Amino acid sequence: MDSKDQRRVALQHMFQQLREVTSSSNINKASIIVDASKYIQELKQKVKGLNSELGIVESSSSQMDELPMVSVETLEKGFLINVLLEKNKPGMLVSILEAFEDLGLDVLDARVSCEDNFQLEAVGGDSHKDDSINAQVVKQAVLQAIKNTDD
Repeated sequence: MDSKDQRRVALQHMFQQLREVTSSSNINKASIIVDASKYIQELKQKVKGLNSELGIVESSSSQMDELPMVSVETLEKGFLINVLLEKNKPGMLVSILEAFEDLGLDVLDARVSCEDNFQLEAVGGDSHKDDSINAQVVKQAVLQAIKNTDD
């Protein structure tokens, strides 16, 4: 199975998991994502309600929204990297791409949205064939690149 097929199978598997977690009956990927977004909002409301019951005051509700969601999945010859932030920051994409370059990852395929929020889905191939680079190393490098845009 080549990397495109592996990526397609991995994405299908992730969408199936998302359908199961959110109890979505939709098959269309966009509808599944919309259902997942609604489910996340419901969970946030539940957390807020539980926190208020416990008397916990949130210092900043936006603080939770600004946390980056970064996932890195190991593929046969590289990584599938997903990044989601509620707010885009100047230089975010450049900073993440520089982190890829520092790790010796070549971007083989990418989809990016930088309008209001920041979304990145990229397939990075390891050009150095360095076994010391694993998914956790890539995730930490991406998180550090995001943090660097705050400074």
